[in-house]
Amino acid sequence: MNLLVFNDRGIYCPVADVYIDPWKPVDKALITHAHADHARPGHAAYLCHKDTAPVMRYRLGDDIRVQTVEYGERIKQNGVIFSFYPAGHIPGSAQIRVEYKGEIWVVSGDYKLGEDGISAPFEPVRCHHFITESTFGLPVYTWDDQQQVFEEINAWWRQNQNEGRVSILAGYSLGKAQRILKGLNPSTGKIFTHGAVENTNEVLRKQGISLPDTILVTPEHKKGDFTGALVVCPPSAIGT
Repeated sequence: MNLLVFNDRGIYCPVADVYIDPWKPVDKALITHAHADHARPGHAAYLCHKDTAPVMRYRLGDDIRVQTVEYGERIKQNGVIFSFYPAGHIPGSAQIRVEYKGEIWVVSGDYKLGEDGISAPFEPVRCHHFITESTFGLPVYTWDDQQQVFEEINAWWRQNQNEGRVSILAGYSLGKAQRILKGLNPSTGKIFTHGAVENTNEVLRKQGISLPDTILVTPEHKKGDFTGALVVCPPSAIGT
């Protein structure tokens, strides 16, 4: 039997009787990162990197049962050794290394190779079997250098500011939004954030992650308050 198998609940390790990023409720869930398609509610116990836990508690509730580990720390379950290594995707994101009787598997979770200034950089892990996410795995997906992208974004913001317009950027409230914020030039003007983004910012700031100053959008704000500013919101908020 393979050390890791797929079943109707997710990636399963039969020897240790634990799951990795399961999509249905299980007794023991190892979580690669806090995005909703990987960290789901309903599990009896969670194991994750220490920087993932605060966001998971914010999203899933303070009453979840969570054990945390540092990168590289080893946890043994029924003779199987589990350890977490940086995936570079969002703060706290991890690849999960699974070792048993000299055989090593790695489950990547979502990952990226470019450094974003908010996540621990991706760390290659030697293994016999690598289970990889491949959201953008097709060769049709190619990306410009992120420094170039942020230079273009900041130039676009300045142009809009000179024309008396508000600039709006959409990004998922966890990870993408903070990556956008990290790449902005805050000296250009005010940066406003949607509540979902700002609440996540607050959790991450408490963990020591440095982000530029932001202003929470509230019903009290007038239309003119946003002129020349930049607003970061989730994609679902566009048009509202």
